[in-house]
Amino acid sequence: MIEDVLSDSEDRMKKSVEAADRELASIRTGHAHVGLIDHIRVDYFGSSLPINQMATVSAPEVRLLTIHPWDRTAMTAIEKAILASDLGLTPSNDGAIIRLAIPPLTEQRRKDMIKLVHSRIEDSRVAVRNVRRDGMEHIKRLVQNKEASEDQQHNAQEALQKLTDRYIAEIDERGKHKEAELKEV
Repeated sequence: MIEDVLSDSEDRMKKSVEAADRELASIRTGHAHVGLIDHIRVDYFGSSLPINQMATVSAPEVRLLTIHPWDRTAMTAIEKAILASDLGLTPSNDGAIIRLAIPPLTEQRRKDMIKLVHSRIEDSRVAVRNVRRDGMEHIKRLVQNKEASEDQQHNAQEALQKLTDRYIAEIDERGKHKEAELKEV
């Protein structure tokens, strides 16, 4: 039973790290990368689809993203979704490809983005700590129900804390990497 709790907690912590990766990928650094628009959803024939399911997205240059829709009738919907997003980018359309020029970040915008990174990292750390708390409560219930001994409880809590420390360190490392990207001019 305790192994199940630890395994479930580790899976949930991994998912928190993956969610942090997705959150950080959506933060604009001044360099083009295809993950920048992954979170943008397009209303297309009554469905809400991510852009990467409607078009080929590539970054041919450091400051340029190109979006080549598979269906040309989707171009205006994709443009509207990009304009409505929080990216602050203006798409240009030549009839076949949508281009997104990524301007360099101003100093103030870099500071704002670094604050956003810190906020998202803290949210991810809180998520990992919440998983730890849930695991600890579950382990305590197992002991109360006489399904585990107090020694097993102690060992499981130590193992859960080690998992927590490891995943929080991973999240912190990703945050430092993203912050370094933002500071790069």
